[in-house]
Amino acid sequence: MKPDRNNQLMEKLLYTLLALALLTSCGGSYNIEGTSNISTLDGRKLYLKVLKDNEYKKLDSCDVVHGKFGFSGSLDSVCIANIFMDDESVLPLVLEDGKIVVKLDDAQQSVSGTPLNDKLFKFFNKYNQLKNQEQELLHKHDQAIMNGSNMDVVNARLNSEAERLSGLEDRLITSFVCENFDNVLGPGVFFMVTIGYDYPELTPWIEDIMSKATDKFKNDAYVKDYYAKAQENQQIMNGMKDVPVSNSAPTTTTPPVAPAPTPNDLAKPAK
Repeated sequence: MKPDRNNQLMEKLLYTLLALALLTSCGGSYNIEGTSNISTLDGRKLYLKVLKDNEYKKLDSCDVVHGKFGFSGSLDSVCIANIFMDDESVLPLVLEDGKIVVKLDDAQQSVSGTPLNDKLFKFFNKYNQLKNQEQELLHKHDQAIMNGSNMDVVNARLNSEAERLSGLEDRLITSFVCENFDNVLGPGVFFMVTIGYDYPELTPWIEDIMSKATDKFKNDAYVKDYYAKAQENQQIMNGMKDVPVSNSAPTTTTPPVAPAPTPNDLAKPAK
């Protein structure tokens, strides 16, 4: 009888461990606590939305009251979400387990408190630093004109600096996407870059990314759809395939991307 009893105990233990594993994998919740010093936001309604089947679906909504707002809910899986005001996207963030802190002000928007959000906005900050340096080149150009400088020399120097910054932007974006192939950040930034294209196209940057990509990245719904349409468009342009009956190249129907956490959109990588 003792072996049977031991077997029963082992079975109960295995069932208990299995139940705990299922609870651990399915459990989780997000909690977004936001603040804003933008007076015009007070009394406005904000919406938390995720992209699904090429359409933004509302998860939650809240009012901004005395500069504070919040969202919370259960979490099936980690995903990229966007905070909207009416139909205008305010900023992207990652829905993941834990307390997510959002700050909206006139100078900058930021999200922190969880690992992937910290990583995403560290990337945004580096990117925006480069964009600010590019803006400074315009000021230097205007100042040189006012100072009566030799503009041939000035323009040559500024163009060289602009190319250097463009190369840094390209490497920053490429390395970030590659480092995050297997989590939501890689496909998310890929989406932010490519949604600015007029139509899905096989740029050298796209081909470079896809040549390095993992299977998980390639099978992301947006990435897979974009790449298939880009390849089809390339075949059409090369004369290897007829234009569809609609007489227009296939395009994505994805809605506009949420902006990076500054007024400047995430620009295309340098080609």
